[in-house]
Amino acid sequence: MRRKLLIVTDGKIGHENQSKAFCNALDRDFDILRVEYESGMKKALSYLADRFGVLSTKLFRAEFIPRGKNYDGVVCTGSTAFYPGKVLARKMRVPVCAILYPSGFRLDFDCIIAPSFDNPPKRANLIEMPVNLTFSRPQYYKDAVNAFEQRHKAARPAIGIIIGGPNAFASMKADELKRQLDSIFELTGMYEKWVTTSRRTPPEVEEMLASYPFDYKLLYSKDHFNPIPAFVSLCDRLFVTADSTGMISEAVTQGKAKVEIINNISKRGSKFERFIQEMAEIKAAHIFNGKLGFASNKVDLQPVFSDAQKMLFPQQLEKQQRLRDKRRQRRQAKQQRKQGQQQP
Repeated sequence: MRRKLLIVTDGKIGHENQSKAFCNALDRDFDILRVEYESGMKKALSYLADRFGVLSTKLFRAEFIPRGKNYDGVVCTGSTAFYPGKVLARKMRVPVCAILYPSGFRLDFDCIIAPSFDNPPKRANLIEMPVNLTFSRPQYYKDAVNAFEQRHKAARPAIGIIIGGPNAFASMKADELKRQLDSIFELTGMYEKWVTTSRRTPPEVEEMLASYPFDYKLLYSKDHFNPIPAFVSLCDRLFVTADSTGMISEAVTQGKAKVEIINNISKRGSKFERFIQEMAEIKAAHIFNGKLGFASNKVDLQPVFSDAQKMLFPQQLEKQQRLRDKRRQRRQAKQQRKQGQQQP
């Protein structure tokens, strides 16, 4: 029976999806274990405990305590999951992979996958990636398109508009976004117009969007269906607000759409600004300035997954390589015997 990876999660969908994407990319089944701290004090203590090498299950709550023989490794994403992930991995004596930079914790994970826009330090166990991890299995996007087309069947080519919401680095005001939308509608002519919002989108922005004649419209406050994988797969052009590295990451790694970033960054020099600048430099995205760009280069994450596999499971890879070598040797020996029999 093939063993699984264990995803240790804080329950945040953005974090959990990155862990799932990683497991899928490695072609591994997985179980999900939800963890939480009883208080902010215990979370603060986890940083101190980790610094002194104290790994204790008493600092957090978990839905169950896993058994090592059931799992090949642990994957954890986000500050709430880093310490529990490391604790449980060491308890089971399996490797642990941290996704996103585990700031404040000791960097003694077996593998760390961190976005380059976080400016992580250079380390032998750290792999930089230009974007956040996104799902890479074609079947995932095929299923998403099928689900979307049960709701809406396009009559002509479409553009997609993906709206996030304000955070510590970005603002979102209905009147500013309306000016951007007016430009987008004017520039995209007879294309179908699709829009989706997120859980962070302010009510006044959703109210403003409701006044536009979109061919497809999903307001998160009314419907939690996720059309973004279908947008990425089907649209000729995508407009994404700059506040979400996750949504932009999906747009620049999948599909064939040209990508436009609606720049609502309010804090200059932030990692969000570094991220969109990097995407513009490699022509994976164009920062929307009232004119349409033609940035459509897609970021290939396969080297990230390959390097992570080597760090986490070197012995398994060596075993697989030995098996491949033996099969190749058997084929060669069989061909040589066959050639010898054919000679007069």
